[in-house]
Amino acid sequence: MPLSEEELRLLDQMERALVEEDPKFASTLRGTAMRTSARRRLAIAGFGFALGITLLFVGVLTEWYVGIVGFVLMLGSATLALSTIRTRQAAAADPRAGSAHPSGFTSIDGGRRTRRSRAGRGRDRAPFLERMDERWRRRRENGGF
Repeated sequence: MPLSEEELRLLDQMERALVEEDPKFASTLRGTAMRTSARRRLAIAGFGFALGITLLFVGVLTEWYVGIVGFVLMLGSATLALSTIRTRQAAAADPRAGSAHPSGFTSIDGGRRTRRSRAGRGRDRAPFLERMDERWRRRRENGGF
Protein backbone atom coordinates (compact mmCIF):
# COMPACT_ATOMS: atom_id res chain seq x y z
CA MET A 1 0.00 0.00 0.00
CA PRO A 2 1.56 3.31 -1.07
CA LEU A 3 2.27 6.06 1.42
CA SER A 4 0.10 9.14 1.31
CA GLU A 5 1.50 12.61 0.68
CA GLU A 6 1.13 13.44 4.37
CA GLU A 7 3.08 10.33 5.39
CA LEU A 8 5.83 11.14 2.90
CA ARG A 9 6.04 14.71 4.24
CA LEU A 10 6.27 13.44 7.84
CA LEU A 11 8.96 10.96 6.86
CA ASP A 12 10.95 13.75 5.22
CA GLN A 13 10.62 15.89 8.34
CA MET A 14 11.82 13.01 10.53
CA GLU A 15 14.84 12.54 8.27
CA ARG A 16 15.74 16.23 8.51
CA ALA A 17 15.35 16.16 12.30
CA LEU A 18 17.63 13.12 12.51
CA VAL A 19 20.31 14.89 10.46
CA GLU A 20 20.10 17.98 12.68
CA GLU A 21 20.11 15.98 15.91
CA ASP A 22 22.87 13.47 15.17
CA PRO A 23 24.92 14.28 12.03
CA LYS A 24 27.47 11.55 12.74
CA PHE A 25 24.77 8.87 12.79
CA ALA A 26 23.21 10.38 9.66
CA SER A 27 26.53 10.27 7.81
CA THR A 28 26.83 6.61 8.79
CA LEU A 29 23.48 5.92 7.18
CA ARG A 30 24.35 7.73 3.95
CA GLY A 31 25.97 4.73 2.36
CA THR A 32 29.60 4.76 3.35
CA ALA A 33 29.08 1.39 5.01
CA MET A 34 27.75 -0.01 1.73
CA ARG A 35 30.82 1.15 -0.17
CA THR A 36 33.10 -0.35 2.44
CA SER A 37 31.27 -3.67 2.38
CA ALA A 38 31.38 -3.69 -1.42
CA ARG A 39 35.14 -3.18 -1.35
CA ARG A 40 35.46 -5.93 1.23
CA ARG A 41 33.39 -8.32 -0.91
CA LEU A 42 35.53 -7.53 -3.95
CA ALA A 43 38.72 -8.16 -1.96
CA ILE A 44 37.35 -11.47 -0.66
CA ALA A 45 36.30 -12.45 -4.18
CA GLY A 46 39.77 -11.64 -5.54
CA PHE A 47 41.47 -13.64 -2.80
CA GLY A 48 39.06 -16.54 -3.35
CA PHE A 49 39.68 -16.48 -7.09
CA ALA A 50 43.45 -16.56 -6.60
CA LEU A 51 43.09 -19.40 -4.10
CA GLY A 52 40.87 -21.23 -6.57
CA ILE A 53 43.47 -20.95 -9.34
CA THR A 54 46.10 -22.26 -6.93
CA LEU A 55 43.92 -25.20 -5.95
CA LEU A 56 43.16 -25.89 -9.60
CA PHE A 57 46.84 -26.15 -10.46
CA VAL A 58 47.56 -28.23 -7.37
CA GLY A 59 44.68 -30.49 -8.37
CA VAL A 60 46.17 -30.98 -11.83
CA LEU A 61 49.46 -32.07 -10.25
CA THR A 62 48.05 -34.19 -7.40
CA GLU A 63 44.42 -35.30 -6.97
CA TRP A 64 41.61 -34.49 -9.39
CA TYR A 65 39.06 -33.58 -6.68
CA VAL A 66 41.31 -30.77 -5.41
CA GLY A 67 41.10 -29.25 -8.89
CA ILE A 68 37.30 -29.47 -8.83
CA VAL A 69 37.22 -27.69 -5.46
CA GLY A 70 39.49 -24.99 -6.92
CA PHE A 71 37.26 -24.56 -9.95
CA VAL A 72 34.12 -24.28 -7.82
CA LEU A 73 35.87 -21.72 -5.59
CA MET A 74 36.89 -19.71 -8.68
CA LEU A 75 33.34 -19.83 -10.01
CA GLY A 76 31.83 -18.69 -6.71
CA SER A 77 34.37 -15.89 -6.35
CA ALA A 78 33.73 -14.64 -9.88
CA THR A 79 29.98 -14.69 -9.23
CA LEU A 80 30.41 -12.72 -6.01
CA ALA A 81 32.62 -10.14 -7.73
CA LEU A 82 30.29 -9.68 -10.70
CA SER A 83 27.19 -9.33 -8.52
CA THR A 84 28.98 -6.74 -6.39
CA ILE A 85 30.08 -4.77 -9.44
CA ARG A 86 26.59 -4.86 -10.95
CA THR A 87 25.05 -3.69 -7.68
CA ARG A 88 27.48 -0.78 -7.50
CA GLN A 89 26.80 0.17 -11.13
CA ALA A 90 23.05 0.02 -10.59
CA ALA A 91 23.35 2.26 -7.55
CA ALA A 92 25.47 4.75 -9.49
CA ALA A 93 23.05 4.78 -12.42
CA ASP A 94 19.98 5.36 -10.22
CA PRO A 95 18.31 8.52 -11.56
CA ARG A 96 16.87 9.32 -8.14
CA ALA A 97 20.35 9.43 -6.56
CA GLY A 98 21.04 12.93 -7.89
CA SER A 99 17.69 14.30 -6.76
CA ALA A 100 18.02 13.02 -3.21
CA HIS A 101 17.48 15.14 -0.17
CA PRO A 102 20.54 17.27 0.73
CA SER A 103 20.95 15.17 3.86
CA GLY A 104 21.67 12.14 1.68
CA PHE A 105 18.51 10.35 2.72
CA THR A 106 15.83 9.37 0.25
CA SER A 107 12.29 8.41 1.06
CA ILE A 108 10.64 5.47 -0.60
CA ASP A 109 8.19 6.59 -3.25
CA GLY A 110 5.12 5.45 -1.39
CA GLY A 111 6.35 1.88 -1.27
CA ARG A 112 6.12 1.57 -5.05
CA ARG A 113 8.90 0.48 -7.31
CA THR A 114 9.21 3.09 -10.01
CA ARG A 115 11.90 2.29 -12.50
CA ARG A 116 11.85 3.76 -15.94
CA SER A 117 12.95 0.53 -17.55
CA ARG A 118 9.88 -1.24 -16.19
CA ALA A 119 7.53 1.60 -17.04
CA GLY A 120 8.08 1.10 -20.77
CA ARG A 121 7.40 -2.62 -20.65
CA GLY A 122 3.65 -2.23 -20.28
CA ARG A 123 3.42 -0.38 -23.57
CA ASP A 124 5.57 -2.92 -25.42
CA ARG A 125 3.75 -5.93 -24.04
CA ALA A 126 0.43 -5.53 -25.86
CA PRO A 127 1.89 -5.55 -29.40
CA PHE A 128 4.04 -8.57 -28.54
CA LEU A 129 1.02 -10.52 -27.30
CA GLU A 130 -0.96 -9.47 -30.35
CA ARG A 131 1.82 -10.74 -32.63
CA MET A 132 1.90 -14.04 -30.76
CA ASP A 133 -1.88 -14.42 -31.08
CA GLU A 134 -1.68 -13.67 -34.79
CA ARG A 135 1.06 -16.29 -35.28
CA TRP A 136 -1.00 -18.85 -33.38
CA ARG A 137 -4.07 -18.14 -35.54
CA ARG A 138 -2.01 -18.52 -38.75
CA ARG A 139 -0.60 -21.84 -37.58
CA ARG A 140 -4.04 -23.20 -36.79
CA GLU A 141 -5.39 -22.05 -40.16
CA ASN A 142 -2.47 -23.63 -42.07
CA GLY A 143 -3.00 -26.99 -40.41
CA GLY A 144 -0.26 -27.06 -37.83
CA PHE A 145 3.34 -26.08 -37.48
